[in-house]
Amino acid sequence: MSRTTSARLLAACATTALAAGLFTAPAAQAVPGHAVTGPSVRATPALAGDGCWATGTPGWVTTADPVLTAHTTAPSARFKVWDATGTKVFDGAADTAADGTVQVTVTGLADGPGYTWQVWPEYAPGSGAPTETCRFGVDTAAPTGLTVTSTDFPENGGGKFAGQPGVFTFSATDAGSGVACFRYALDNVIGVGGCTPGPDVVAAAADGTASVTIKPDEWGTHHLSVQALDHTGRVAQTVYTFLAPWNPNPPKALGDVDNDGVPDILLPDSNGNLLVISGNAGSTTPTTVVPAARAPWGGSWSGLQITHKGWSGGGASADTIYVRDASPGNSGLLYQYVNRGGLPLGTRSPSLTYHATDCVDTAMQPVACPAGHSTDFSAVQQLVAFGSVNPASPVGITLLDVEQGDLWLQHDPSRFGDSGRLTTTGLWNGYDLIAPGPDANGNLVLWSREQATGTLRAHAVPKLADGSFDFSGLANPADGTVIGSFPVADYPTLGSSGDLDGDGQADLYAVTAGRHLITFKGVVNPKDLGPLA
Repeated sequence: MSRTTSARLLAACATTALAAGLFTAPAAQAVPGHAVTGPSVRATPALAGDGCWATGTPGWVTTADPVLTAHTTAPSARFKVWDATGTKVFDGAADTAADGTVQVTVTGLADGPGYTWQVWPEYAPGSGAPTETCRFGVDTAAPTGLTVTSTDFPENGGGKFAGQPGVFTFSATDAGSGVACFRYALDNVIGVGGCTPGPDVVAAAADGTASVTIKPDEWGTHHLSVQALDHTGRVAQTVYTFLAPWNPNPPKALGDVDNDGVPDILLPDSNGNLLVISGNAGSTTPTTVVPAARAPWGGSWSGLQITHKGWSGGGASADTIYVRDASPGNSGLLYQYVNRGGLPLGTRSPSLTYHATDCVDTAMQPVACPAGHSTDFSAVQQLVAFGSVNPASPVGITLLDVEQGDLWLQHDPSRFGDSGRLTTTGLWNGYDLIAPGPDANGNLVLWSREQATGTLRAHAVPKLADGSFDFSGLANPADGTVIGSFPVADYPTLGSSGDLDGDGQADLYAVTAGRHLITFKGVVNPKDLGPLA
């Protein structure tokens, strides 16, 4: 039985202190005799490695009174412990239990790395060979002095605007095992997982600091929660509160959904996640992946109709996004994600948008709705964000859809707006609609692809002197100007998010049958960005 009092130990994480030369011990002299085996530091849960042998990984204990154990055939054993300077801090013996276990409790150890220890069997007339040298460190306290600083977004205000990236520096100290990492979350609860690498985890430098770049999307007060973790897993936490003021001159680009001033392409991947790909990207690598589980229907973004071009309120100059289920027998619902300074998909619940029940003519004057006028979106064959037709709001939202073979405008759908019938010919079934957005003079255009032939046509919608638009060119889809051929079998998906390359003209993009993303300069000069995930 032990000659000293045993104590309960807490768990510890592995450390690299051995590699850094923090653990050393006096050389052992082997003497023949009874053997001692299985040296270990008793901890609950067990240390990540016993730190024995020259290549052993030292662990950390979270108590100043560790229990050291071993097994021997001798009647007793002697334990010796040295600190990092080589000074002996413990020398004591214990009797061996019936099962061969022998143990001692070492008390009053100071925090720090570099403790080494060995065990010798004791028997008459002498002692036998010691165990290999084993190592551990002591860390009895969580990190202290955790601070967050930022010159980009100071606590007392000033600095950058919402939608702009800022650098935040974390700092903490830990006299024991040292600071291992920081975990953080902006306006959210910090996740779990220790120092496992992830988007919300940053490793600490040797001086206990780390810097991260964070973009507060929405204007207003933000709360940055930060945790400092040492190598034992102990945690210190703080909250940094700062103000991100509204940007009076935000980047503006129709087709932009993530507030960086560049139009974006939104496409589902093979697993139903939604990829947000910047229009000026040279590959299909997304800037954001919205999980399939955050889709408003069915746990997948695949098969949903997603359209965006223009914004309505929210304090941000980036697109409001509309999503509908286009499958047969769908609910007829249309969901709206208003952009308030950051990509709203996956982070904010959408609002329900209703189909207008009142009708207007092209001059926005009230008229009687025709028989069979839709009151929801279930009968809509095509739906695109066309661009604003309101002279008072050049970046507002107007949806263009096909209902019963005719084109309809849904004016300001977020506010129970009016429906405007553009055609009465019933000729628009069998066409895919693409809305590239306005040109520099505010003129609109509609691109249509004839599904049977792949023929792509342009239909001009010029802006008139009084700010209204001339829709007469939309009467017959076959009368448009042919601008290319994109067979459905080769290009199942066609779309446009506006001016992708900044040359002042709208650009087409396509997804091939082999799921490659192709971008065009206008509608020519295809560029293969590679396969989609």
